[in-house]
Amino acid sequence: MNSLEEAREAISRVDGEMAELFTERMRAAEQVAAYKKEHGLPITDAAREAEVIRRGAERVEDPILREYYVRFIQETMALSRAYQTRLLEGMRVAYSGTEGAFAHIATGKLFPSAKKLGFPDFESAYRAVERGDCDAAVLPVENSTNGEVGQVMDLMFSGGLFINRMLDLPVTQDLLVKQGTSIEEIRTVISHPQALGQCAARIREMGWQTEEYPNTALAAKFVAGTNDRTVAAIASAEAAEQFGLAVLERNLNASRSNTTRFAVFTRAENTQTKGTCSALMFTVRNEAGALARAIDVIGHYGFNMRTLRSRPMKELLWQYYFYVEAEGDLHTPDGQNMLRALSVFCDKLKPVGCYTVS
Repeated sequence: MNSLEEAREAISRVDGEMAELFTERMRAAEQVAAYKKEHGLPITDAAREAEVIRRGAERVEDPILREYYVRFIQETMALSRAYQTRLLEGMRVAYSGTEGAFAHIATGKLFPSAKKLGFPDFESAYRAVERGDCDAAVLPVENSTNGEVGQVMDLMFSGGLFINRMLDLPVTQDLLVKQGTSIEEIRTVISHPQALGQCAARIREMGWQTEEYPNTALAAKFVAGTNDRTVAAIASAEAAEQFGLAVLERNLNASRSNTTRFAVFTRAENTQTKGTCSALMFTVRNEAGALARAIDVIGHYGFNMRTLRSRPMKELLWQYYFYVEAEGDLHTPDGQNMLRALSVFCDKLKPVGCYTVS
């Protein structure tokens, strides 16, 4: 056997070993995909991939071969992502509204390959995940102009789902009308209460009447189906395209930095991937200083509180629960110690999730 044959035999032997290892690696990728599906996580994890490349490159001593190894592992991870995408194409994600709604846009950004299912309201989308009809729900929790989305907050407090991801979506609220309608004809604008609130200044300026709809896209759909040219919808440009409407005026929202934060809700809590933010909800005992002591505990363990809100408890008159978002991960030792310390001052303490905001 000459040197060429020996080299080719060695390559064949290594190829056989690599085929077995490739299969083993892709089986592990199946488990990763299943975890990401259960917890509503993205397929691409840039930090994890960078760490895999760094550690792998350190194992190759030859600097020239190291360059090729980096390309090799990058292509291998690309194949893994493609395989996970194929596995997750059957994922069912709930949102409130219909095509063209901001929630539909957010869902498309978070889950490009999943099947997106629209529901008539926030609660029905949330319950669909609780029942197991859907794998995740994408719901708005806060707007930079109009504040928290109260109904979703109440679902978070009373329901059993966890937040595992957040997306900040820039929102432009446009005035949608039937083709050929002039602004002078408009008497009433219809939309979701959040959208109406974001555009309140312009609505008052024009003297328009308002009517609430379950979501912006359904308001646009109504305008498309009516012959009443005095009614306009506040919704997205995508909704205008979806229902054949004209955009009569853009950027009705008072703030040009108008942003809505959408959360991914799943049945399982993500405890494996480190989050940059944590959310928890609690009630405090009815005694002087209880809330102040709870807030002190959060800061004592190094959690930088970004948000503190209160909401009335519907079943108890003049009683409130509190929502906190803080920088830090509840699954760290400091996070667990903080939860134990908080339980001393709280009647009910509910961690909602740890997540990153994209």
